[in-house]
Amino acid sequence: MSTPEVTYPEASEEISQQITVEALYRKLQEPDHGLFILDVRNADEFETWRIESRYPPEMVNIPYFEFFENTEHALAQLPQDPEREIVVVCAKGGASDFVAALLEEEGRSAVNLAEGMEAWGNFYVFRPVAETESYQVYQVDRPARGCLSHVLISQGKAAIIDPLRHTEKYQDFLAAQGATLALILDTHAHADHISGGPALALATGAPYYLHPYDGIHPFDMLPAKMEYEMLKEGMAFTLGDLTIQTIHVPGHTLGQVNFLASGPDGERFFFTGDNLFIESFGRPDLGGQGEAWAPIVYETIFQKVKSQIPGEAWVLPGHYASPTEANDQGLFAKRLADLWQENSALQFASREEFVEFVLSHLPIMPAEYVEIKRVNIGLTQPDEEEASTLELGKNICAVAAAAAAS
Repeated sequence: MSTPEVTYPEASEEISQQITVEALYRKLQEPDHGLFILDVRNADEFETWRIESRYPPEMVNIPYFEFFENTEHALAQLPQDPEREIVVVCAKGGASDFVAALLEEEGRSAVNLAEGMEAWGNFYVFRPVAETESYQVYQVDRPARGCLSHVLISQGKAAIIDPLRHTEKYQDFLAAQGATLALILDTHAHADHISGGPALALATGAPYYLHPYDGIHPFDMLPAKMEYEMLKEGMAFTLGDLTIQTIHVPGHTLGQVNFLASGPDGERFFFTGDNLFIESFGRPDLGGQGEAWAPIVYETIFQKVKSQIPGEAWVLPGHYASPTEANDQGLFAKRLADLWQENSALQFASREEFVEFVLSHLPIMPAEYVEIKRVNIGLTQPDEEEASTLELGKNICAVAAAAAAS
């Protein structure tokens, strides 16, 4: 069905009550939030990505033009309780503002999500993992993408692991903490999102590190056109009272590394990128070499990681497939010993069984991922609109997510 031309007031006219993404996110963290979300985008946009929460709200997708073609039918799909709060969502907050005002005229309790899914896509949450007198570790969550990065601070110096695209979020946070960025570390050249690492390095002068195997585009076979320092197995960094060790863990990419940070109190934090997730592990085919790299993933996880990383280390991944993977504090974190027991995607009797499972549960790789890899090694430089389009939707870096959907 083609979308009819409908004229509606701009969101700036404020004809309905509005809720910010920050306020909406806070409400969604409450188990009994009771929110109802009305998404008025077209069905294909809704299927690509939508608002998700650790406590999923009741939700319906009714394209906004249906409120004009058959208002009575559209209204019948919504809560009939006039006190039930309905949050109306569209791409940028214009169409949803108009629909929210229409609902208010019908006696419903409706608010518009200010700036719509565009604002939701650019929203970040910083949560403390550990805060001691000598060091602090924070997890940075971008809920719309299911992407995670991490900030480490000790003695006024900071490191960022897997920084995401909106670099001002990190700079503002570090300024509030009174910390200076000293180290930028990417676990690998990402395919699902644009790294903020190179931009942060240019803005701050802090060195940016990447493994050289990921400094070559896996499809174009072209070397990076950007400045970076080369990571290698065993390389160690000192950040105040923290030490950070580099572990080469190929499979998701040939150059993927993990970082094991150790504090003076004996705590260890294992930043796994796209190697191990809370409920899955990283797919091996985003370089176009699934059959060749799947056995490498097995060797990395079940031989290297299992033998070298202590079970008491906290696993802090680079992604999650579902917000329900978070713990009671909203963190995506778990002791490695518990992960071996509780991650259902890691229960295999043999290498052959593992490889067969992986290769039979690989979803289609989005075409955008090839271009994002170009961006992340400096081969292309998109503008803001192009970057937003490339990053549209949730990440699909985990094998287990595909298995659950099959």
